[in-house]
Amino acid sequence: MAAGKVPFFEFRDWPAGIEGSVTNALLQVLDEKQYILGGAVADFEQAFAKVIGAGFAVGVGNGYDALVVALKAMGIQPGDEVILPANTFIATANAVVQAGAIPVFAEPAIDTYNLTAAGAAPWVTSKTKAIVPVHLYGQTCAMESLLNLAKEANVQVLEDAAQAHGARYKQQYAGAIGHAGAFSFYPTKNLGAIGDGGAVVTSEPGLANFMRMYRNYGGLKKYRHELVGINTRLDTLQAAVLEVKLKYLKLLNRERQRLAAVYLQELSNTGDLVLPFTEQDCEHVYHIFCIRTKHRDALQAWLQQLGVQTATHYPVPVHLQQAYRQFGYKPGSLPVAEELAATCLSLPLFPGMREAEQEAVIAGIKHYFNQQR
Repeated sequence: MAAGKVPFFEFRDWPAGIEGSVTNALLQVLDEKQYILGGAVADFEQAFAKVIGAGFAVGVGNGYDALVVALKAMGIQPGDEVILPANTFIATANAVVQAGAIPVFAEPAIDTYNLTAAGAAPWVTSKTKAIVPVHLYGQTCAMESLLNLAKEANVQVLEDAAQAHGARYKQQYAGAIGHAGAFSFYPTKNLGAIGDGGAVVTSEPGLANFMRMYRNYGGLKKYRHELVGINTRLDTLQAAVLEVKLKYLKLLNRERQRLAAVYLQELSNTGDLVLPFTEQDCEHVYHIFCIRTKHRDALQAWLQQLGVQTATHYPVPVHLQQAYRQFGYKPGSLPVAEELAATCLSLPLFPGMREAEQEAVIAGIKHYFNQQR
C-alpha cells in the first residue's frame, strides 16, 4: 500500500451534495452581511434545541467555552469540587479549573470507558457541586444512575456531549438529560462546523438566560451589562453551516454505525483485541472507533507502514498531565484510566469512507496478529 492510502479522517462530500448546500448557506450569510449573532445563529439554536429535545440552545465559540459557560451558569464557585472521568479530552478538566473549581477525577468503566455512578460515588463530598459525565467516543453514559446519585447528593449534572451528537439514552438525546449539556462543533465531530463552534443546551430558563448574557459580555442589550461576562459567540457563518448539516445528522450517524458494524464483525476474535462494547439502553454513534490491545504501539506502527493512519485517544490521562501535577495524582492513582491510555487505538471511521479503505484496515490488523502466532 502507498503511504497515506487510508486517512484516519477525511472531509468528503457525503452524502453527495452536502458541500454544495453548505456553500450556498455561506453565500447567503455573506449576502445578508450580519456576521455577529446574525439570524442564522438563532435559527440554528432553535433547530438544534428541537432535535436534541431541550428547551433552549445557546451558541458559543467552541466546546470548551460551552463547558465553562455551563459551569458558570450552574453557579460553580472557587473551591467547589466537580467530579469528572480521568479519561477525557483535557478541555473537560480545563473548563472546571477555569470556573475556579477543583477537578476530582474518577475511574471509568473498563468496558464502556464511561463514567458511572459507581465510579463517581466514592468521590462525592460536601464540597461536590457538579458531576460531568462525558459521553466518550460517541456512547452515552448510563445516565439514570448518575442522575439518581446527583439527586441524592443535591448536585447538578453537566453532560459533556462533545462526541455524542444525536446519541440517545433510553430515547433521550445526549445533552438534554442532565441540567445542561455542552457540545463542540469542531470540524471532525459528528456534527461539525468549518471552524470552531459550540453550544450549551438546557431546559431551565434561568440557566439559558444567564448563558445568553454571559457569552455576550454579560448583557442582552448593547451597552447594558447585568453581569461580568465574556465574548464567546457562535459565529454566524458557522451557524449557517451547522443548520445545513443538522438536517443530515441522523444519516451521518447511521453511516458511522454501519461502518462500525463492519469492524465489529470482521475483527471479532482477532488476537487480543477488545472491541467497543455498547451498554444496554445506551446508543453509540461512533465519533471514535476505539479498540484495545496490549500491542497498541506495535500495531499502530505496523498500520502506519501499510499507509493506514490511526490515532490514540488519549495517550496520557488528564490526571497525569504535567498541567495537573498540583492536584497530587501519581502513576497508579487511577489504574483503569491508565490502562485505557496505554492500550487504546482509534481506527479510521468517517462518513464517505470507502469499502476498499476499510478492508485495508481490517486486512492490516489481521495480518499483524497472524504474524504473532
